[in-house]
Amino acid sequence: MVGGTLNHLGIRPRDPSGIFSIGLAPFLHGDGNHLFGNTLPFIILGWLVLLQGITQFYIVTIIVAIASGLGVWLFGKPDSIHLGASGVVFGYLGFLLLYGYFKRDTTTSVISLFVGIFYSQSLLGILPAQKGISWEGHLFGLLGGFLAAAWLPALERLVPVG
Repeated sequence: MVGGTLNHLGIRPRDPSGIFSIGLAPFLHGDGNHLFGNTLPFIILGWLVLLQGITQFYIVTIIVAIASGLGVWLFGKPDSIHLGASGVVFGYLGFLLLYGYFKRDTTTSVISLFVGIFYSQSLLGILPAQKGISWEGHLFGLLGGFLAAAWLPALERLVPVG
């Protein structure tokens, strides 16, 4: 790893130059433990999103990354730096929780139920409970996932994706 030397490239709330880090921040992590903590949920939830199709995966990832990053930039604590993939992870969680409702097919509904059962405890991560954890990134990622779940079926009807 690079020992945190890239941390300054994270999102700096309401700093005009910090808005450009929205696309970069999910790839930066404070240390190995931070990266490791995001890796398994990213792989599992990302794979479940990918089951919907590669185009859907890209659309969902872009929506949740922008929602999480923009939410942090607008509402994050001043004089802080936010980085890591957990906003995207929470976005995948939000998407998977609601997509079964909006898609209305059995397989997707079962995935939503599975995710709800096994990841419901993770929803506590949207609360400002622990210093140094970007609960704002978690919250806005989750909301971005909800938006992606609501929008994706409509997008699929307008433009055939596969």
